[in-house]
Amino acid sequence: MPENKSSTYHKLIEGIFYAVIIIFVFNSCKNALPDKTSEYQPVSVKYARHFDLIPENGYTRLSIINPWQKSSGLKFEYYLLQKGIEPPAGFDTSKIIKVPVEKVVLMSTTYIPMVMAIGAGEAVKGISGVNFVFDTIVRGKILEGKIVDIGYEENLNKELIFKLSPDLIIAYGVGSEAAGNMRKLEESGIKILFNADYLEENPLGRAEWIKVFGALFCREKEADSVFRAVEKEYNEIKSFISERVKIRPNVMLGLPWKDSWFISPGNSYISVIIDDAGGNYLWKDSKADYSIPLGIENVFVKASKADFWINTGDATSIKAIVSIDKRLGFINPVRKGNVYNNNKRVSEGGGNDYWESGTLYPQRILKDIASILHPELFPGYEWYYYRKIE
Repeated sequence: MPENKSSTYHKLIEGIFYAVIIIFVFNSCKNALPDKTSEYQPVSVKYARHFDLIPENGYTRLSIINPWQKSSGLKFEYYLLQKGIEPPAGFDTSKIIKVPVEKVVLMSTTYIPMVMAIGAGEAVKGISGVNFVFDTIVRGKILEGKIVDIGYEENLNKELIFKLSPDLIIAYGVGSEAAGNMRKLEESGIKILFNADYLEENPLGRAEWIKVFGALFCREKEADSVFRAVEKEYNEIKSFISERVKIRPNVMLGLPWKDSWFISPGNSYISVIIDDAGGNYLWKDSKADYSIPLGIENVFVKASKADFWINTGDATSIKAIVSIDKRLGFINPVRKGNVYNNNKRVSEGGGNDYWESGTLYPQRILKDIASILHPELFPGYEWYYYRKIE
């Protein structure tokens, strides 16, 4: 082959090779190596109010908004940049998270279903409170020593975390002190991402946090597919209920603790599900971003109007409920046998799957509650998370 043709041929092959590499890298993580001539559209965040994901030119900007109770105007910015790609000039490297994340520590078991649903379970190396894990696959890895317990909040086993050397710790904070508990880890170079899914008022908003996990693990398509299925099923059940329910029974929640009864406000996650399930939550007119402490006597007054009582804490029997306060035995739901708890699926270590997989699959909670309040809507349906308290 003549020299000039050979040179042209090799350049052509080289060009094809690099084109294939670029396509492969781009497809492995949507936020990597974008075409600079393309126009980037924000990732669709339909229900969640505590995060935003915006693809930029070469990275994805993740914003976590007001990540703990009573916070206002607070925003944490992270830049998701594929490993091997140099960050744009002037970037604050402390805010860069290299993706896909290959080693992660989870500070809450509620993140487990998100990671597992997108097929990224192998990345989990540590969990806070392994005894409370319900997922059987993850529990198996814990028994094999592939996932370790890293402790709780101010009692974190920092030495063990340093040994694990995770790419990322996904944490949460009830208050701003959570950031202080993590400061030593951050100062050592470990990336911390605060998750605020528990503050989402919309059940689908909480489930939508799977899109954050999709971006972190470069599995956006998988995350979007899971969420679309959840959204479709939830909205179909909600519409089915709305079209058929004429009378909404009154619903009360919770259990007293010491001298107070902490009430979920009317704008809370569970209040929304009760409404979607065809119920009338007795405290639906209240509004707060935290549980409201009320005197037990004040709750008794309103509880006299209740038809159903659900989510009764750790109670497994009416006897256990009455042992807390004898007056509880006289309220309407107890007398009529309409007391139900969300503790049907509990592991030997006390891990409740309602709080684990229920985060990602609120349609299961919705159908459970709707079938309790309106059993005629779903004849023969077997509750997933709930059971009747006798």
